[in-house]
Amino acid sequence: MSHFDKLETRSADERHADQVAQANALIARVQADVGDAFPSGLLESLDDLARFPVLRKDTLSGWQKARPPFGGVTMGDYTHVFQSPGPIYEPGDMTGDWWRFGRFVHAAGFGPADIVQNCFGYHLTPAGMMFESGARAVGAKVFPAGTGQTELQARAAADIGVTAYAGTPDYLNVILEKADEMGLTLGITKAAVSGGALFPSLRQAYADRGISCLQCYGTADLGHVAYESPAMEGMIIDEGVIVEIVRPGTGDPVPDGEVGEIVVTSLNPHYPLIRFGTGDMSAVMPGESPCGRTNMRIKGWMGRADQTTKIKGMFVRPEQVAELVARFDDVERVRVVAMRSGDLDAMVVKFESASDAQEAYASAVQDVLKLRGAIEIVPVGSLPNDGVVIEDARDYEA
Repeated sequence: MSHFDKLETRSADERHADQVAQANALIARVQADVGDAFPSGLLESLDDLARFPVLRKDTLSGWQKARPPFGGVTMGDYTHVFQSPGPIYEPGDMTGDWWRFGRFVHAAGFGPADIVQNCFGYHLTPAGMMFESGARAVGAKVFPAGTGQTELQARAAADIGVTAYAGTPDYLNVILEKADEMGLTLGITKAAVSGGALFPSLRQAYADRGISCLQCYGTADLGHVAYESPAMEGMIIDEGVIVEIVRPGTGDPVPDGEVGEIVVTSLNPHYPLIRFGTGDMSAVMPGESPCGRTNMRIKGWMGRADQTTKIKGMFVRPEQVAELVARFDDVERVRVVAMRSGDLDAMVVKFESASDAQEAYASAVQDVLKLRGAIEIVPVGSLPNDGVVIEDARDYEA
């Protein structure tokens, strides 16, 4: 299959130079619009992004309340306004492929010969419009189906000759089973899914029906972020964003391969978001995709970064765990484990260290977490590389 455009196969140096230039232009505009709420200075390399704070949803919400509807960071015209939980408001525009989903649906095989049954919602949130603009970018026709009324969906798919599906991973199976029940033969051969887990067994069930199913990752605020190609080795980063993986509770990038929070800088000139914290976790994969696309890859969705947990009536937050790590040069990682001791909460704090500073670690735990707990020193490299810094091991059904 051909690539969507030349950006997908450019060299790392070309991509880096282009993204630094785009990011600097947007940073300067955000600095001018937001003022003292955003740091000054520009980038010499993408590594310099780490000196800017991670933009959280609550901060963006505060900006939006002060300067409705988008907090003063939108540039230019827009045709739609969307609302996500929070509430957070997002702009949208039907000019061109505003959310950049054309790249993903092209990788999924969508094209001018296809009729796409778009089962993402069209109300309040932008998912339906995102995938519709992507389908239009590759010349496909769209049946704006939304969700629900499955019998009508199955009937329409058969009557109008739908060949492609866009929606959550499991809803396609609902339509297929309803079509079987109604004695209908559907012509769907490809699917582009997001917004839920695509389990290997479900992907295989679609393959057994002759349906190729690929998934992508995106958000209402950022649009398209990463996508699978037919090689199905991780998710390739979209050309319109810069992705960092940072330690949960901080803005500090982690080494490639280590699990952390996905932080995204959107290069959309109409709605630039600099270091937007998604709250989702993943890890960078080494090398390039066998499909020939050269951008960085991530492993896909690997859980949530906000692991705030109440222990003994006190909230323990990821940023507090990060502070424990920062206090000691000999500590590589810290993991707080909440458990039960009879009917009471208990806490074990695991320090990954070659040192034996038990008393110093215990004092730091009490100072930072305001809680007492057992201290366990474990060998360097022994804690799981899963991005978890607060583990809730309590049995709530016992």
